[in-house]
This record gives sequence, structure tokens and C-alpha cells, in this order.
Amino acid sequence: MQSFDWSRFSVRINIKNATVEKLYQAWATREGLEYWFLRLAEFKQSSGTMRKSTELLQKGDTYSWRWFGHSDDITEKGEIIDCNGKDYFSFGFGDAGICTIRILEEEGEKIVELVQNNIPIDDKAKINWHIGCKTGWTFYLANLKSLFEGGIDLRNKNEKIHNVLTA
Repeated sequence: MQSFDWSRFSVRINIKNATVEKLYQAWATREGLEYWFLRLAEFKQSSGTMRKSTELLQKGDTYSWRWFGHSDDITEKGEIIDCNGKDYFSFGFGDAGICTIRILEEEGEKIVELVQNNIPIDDKAKINWHIGCKTGWTFYLANLKSLFEGGIDLRNKNEKIHNVLTA
């Protein structure tokens, strides 16, 4: 029997009628991330200068992220590890490991693939970061698809509603 690898997971979603360029911008710009994923996505260059909302992120940029449905006390900070300006993007995700996004084409459709690895494997990490992050990324990728294909934002934007999948 093969043992389960708690240190990584992968989620993929197909998105119709989207270009690789638009999908990359959805991951690699403040404007893009706030469209489908975050309430606030701030990025600083290594010089300390804030990136403009439509400016592509670069390796070494740092970020500060906040989600809808959560107070300002919940802020994720990290660094852009690598990116190619086209279809590949990687960032440190706090203690939860490293996330790598690739935008591929299969059977005439675009595929967004997210791999989260280097996840610690203690019991708390298994629940919070393997199961918790995989659940979260599954929702947010579905929201990315929903917005690109139909224009419907599935996120809970009401801070008074808690413990729902959509926040």
C-alpha cells in the first residue's frame, strides 16, 4: 500500500474562453488577484516601492494579502519566488509551503494548475495546510472559472458571515 504524501497537493481547473495572458495577469497583478481571489493584494518591489495595480509582479517582490470575510488581523505576507511573465508563477505561502501556478493548454482549453508543496507534515499542518489550503484553493479556482466564464463572483464579501466555504 502506497502512503499518502501530506507534503504536497495539486489542483487543476479548465477555463474556457480565456487567454494565457489574461489568466497570468489574474495571478501576477494586484488588479487580477483582487478580481477573483483577494480583498487586498499589495506588492512591493525589492526597492520598497509599491507596484501599480496592473503592473506584473517580479521575482523578489513581497506581498501582503487580505481576504473577504476576514478582518484586517488576517494578513498573509510572503515573497514571489519565481515567475516568467507568461505562464509560470511561484510564491512562498507562509508556513504552509510554496505554491506554484502553471497555465497550460490541453484539448483546446486553458488549464490552471496549482501545486502546493513543502507543507509540513505534523498533525496540525495536515489539517490546516494540506486539507485547509486544498479546500480553499479548490473554491478560489472555481471562482476564477466562474468569473472568467460567466462573470459571477462566488466570494462571501460580508465580514459578519463566518465559517462558510466562500470566504
